[in-house]
Amino acid sequence: MSKQLRVGMVGYGFMGRTHTNAYKRLNDFFPVEHRPVLKAVCGRNEEKTAAFAKNWGYERVETDWRNLVRAKDIDLIDIGTPNDTHFEIAIEAASNGKMVLCEKPLAMNVAQAEEMTRAVEMAGVPNMVWFNYRRVPSVALAKQIVEEGRIGRSFHYRATYLQDWTISPDVPQGGAGLWRLDVNAAGSGVTGDLLAHSIDTAMWLNGPIARVSAMTKTFVKERVHAETGAVQPVGIDDACMFLAEFANGSMGTFESTRYARGRKNFNTFEMNGEDGSLYFDLEEPEYLQFFEYKQLQSGKKMESHLTGWRKIHTTNSEHPYMSHYWVPGTCIGYEHTFLNALADFVAGIETGKPTQPDFRAALQTQRVCDAVISSAKQGTWVETGAE
Repeated sequence: MSKQLRVGMVGYGFMGRTHTNAYKRLNDFFPVEHRPVLKAVCGRNEEKTAAFAKNWGYERVETDWRNLVRAKDIDLIDIGTPNDTHFEIAIEAASNGKMVLCEKPLAMNVAQAEEMTRAVEMAGVPNMVWFNYRRVPSVALAKQIVEEGRIGRSFHYRATYLQDWTISPDVPQGGAGLWRLDVNAAGSGVTGDLLAHSIDTAMWLNGPIARVSAMTKTFVKERVHAETGAVQPVGIDDACMFLAEFANGSMGTFESTRYARGRKNFNTFEMNGEDGSLYFDLEEPEYLQFFEYKQLQSGKKMESHLTGWRKIHTTNSEHPYMSHYWVPGTCIGYEHTFLNALADFVAGIETGKPTQPDFRAALQTQRVCDAVISSAKQGTWVETGAE
């Protein structure tokens, strides 16, 4: 007999949609015991929240998240709201014994992230942060390849995350759609929004980042605020580049911008080691590129005319997550990364093995993000404190 997992969603925007889709499709694809029940969704605009609830099948609407976290008929609180709201909601949810799932970045800064991590750990509640790109089958396969020792000693890691949607100076800041450009709601720009994904993936594959040296840039210095109509200074970073030294001694380069004309969601990484290399591009998520170099293969020297990069089509049943979907050669999409993440979280509840990345893992990413911002301001190398 299935067990109910009663969901309270905070937020009805883009992330509210992606998360809700995962709850609705979980049992269609994954044989877990728990069955999500969409109990309530919360938003400040009652009319829009009600329309979202009707469309997606939530039983009721709330306009105050405090009612949600205290409700007796809710087991899990999912935070899909702007960054400045994560802190208070997560702590209150944990104190009321709720499981907590939170969008990235975890918090506005390290101090908040530390307190949020303490709160969920003291309450003993299952928790996860939605770094969904870990659940792309190709990225999960990259992790498997690294753990199998096929890359060997790591030398280099390089990541890019490029978009172009804020180039026009006429784009306002603030409000429901453009809060990512408002420093008071977002905390930072591309560093927390985009590079947080890149940093999480990098440390998952290559271990902790020990120190960074960064440069940030804000190209449009003032924008109209969508809510007040006033022209205000822009406080977020439009672009960020940083050098990194990993704890294992390897070197890293990270670049992110919203000013790369023609790039919509260009998210790549490459990892080079003594025995091999990996390359991934989110615009072709069904592929992982792998170069394997070995001095010996079956006791014989490898024939040089057969060496080269392999472009692995990660759609076979033996590839991560793919046994739950279609036949080989057919691809899954962006929305499935959230479904895969939720399936791992629910499996963690049922097995007692905590799901990653949890709040503590996301805290390490927050440490690096804060160090990047600090380094850009100081013009010096900064230790991250990431573990």
